[in-house]
Amino acid sequence: MNIAQHIIKLKNALPPYVTLVAVSKFQPVEVIREAYDAGQRVFGENRVQELIAKYPLLPSDILWHFIGTLQTNKVKYIAPFIHTIQSIDSLNVLKETEKQAAKFNRLIRVLLEVHIAEETTKHGFEPDECLRLFRENRLDAYPHVIVAGLMGMATFTDDTGQIKREFQTLKALFDEIKRSGKASDSFTELSMGMSDDYAAAIQNGSTMIRVGRMIFGDREI
Repeated sequence: MNIAQHIIKLKNALPPYVTLVAVSKFQPVEVIREAYDAGQRVFGENRVQELIAKYPLLPSDILWHFIGTLQTNKVKYIAPFIHTIQSIDSLNVLKETEKQAAKFNRLIRVLLEVHIAEETTKHGFEPDECLRLFRENRLDAYPHVIVAGLMGMATFTDDTGQIKREFQTLKALFDEIKRSGKASDSFTELSMGMSDDYAAAIQNGSTMIRVGRMIFGDREI
């Protein structure tokens, strides 16, 4: 199947409330354009330099999501146009996003990345730390940031039971934050699930999946 067929097949299999983020990292502009022409509008990149090179060469109605580790000194480069930063993994990054959003007179939509995996290489707030941000009203200090939900990555493992438990941990945190009454009406997204585990993620409450290989095939780099 070609890229368009992969996108159509995947979208047809998804519940209507689940957003497909096409992970286009390392993909050339012409390949992304092929996905765009097939109706895909939400794309995810994880390298600032690559994203800012692609952005002016592609249609302006693309909703760009940044999904990789974001250094504070790089936020300023994507702040003028980014739709969603899914990888807010520390207060320092959140503070810098607020600063740059204010500078460009924008509201920037973000997801708080929560560390749910056993792997120490993955980033994010600890669940209790994340919950305190809401309960203590600490997010009120960031008026140019819209906290739209949570993001998490499960452990890279063949243990499907473990993956399920980790997704359930994130969903439980999401639900607890909603019940607290401290989140805004914009707090609706739970981004979890990639090419290998998106089905389990959706079964456990995901509203957004990040898929690259199933759309574009294996990367050559």
